[in-house]
Amino acid sequence: MYDIATLQQLLAPIFPGLMGVRLLSLAPEHVVAELPVRADLCTAGGIAHGGALMAFADTLGAVGTVLNLGAGKRTTTTDSSTKFIGAARVGTVLTGDCVALHRGRTTMVWQTSISTADGKLCAVVTQTQLVLDGGA
Repeated sequence: MYDIATLQQLLAPIFPGLMGVRLLSLAPEHVVAELPVRADLCTAGGIAHGGALMAFADTLGAVGTVLNLGAGKRTTTTDSSTKFIGAARVGTVLTGDCVALHRGRTTMVWQTSISTADGKLCAVVTQTQLVLDGGA
């Protein structure tokens, strides 16, 4: 099983690392991370862009799936549904709380609640991850 430091290192040079995703806790059924809302992740009005929220949640669902993969397996997202509920301003830190709804042999379903530091819910994202054989 991966530890936080190893997964954080894997994420660092790719899109989640560039976004600033910081993993906080990992378990086979639960992943928690933070995302600082920087100006380059915002709309012109200084509000976190919906695409940034979706990408944050997608990362957490993928990380959760990776924690459950067998040897020689990989994953990809097949679908994602986002409900935008509230805004997050530049300079705030978001927390993503991602839980497994289903961990099957060929698919896994994850739901991520994204909230501000004061507990204000910004979005809920549900996604399906396909489990694939080998390759990159």
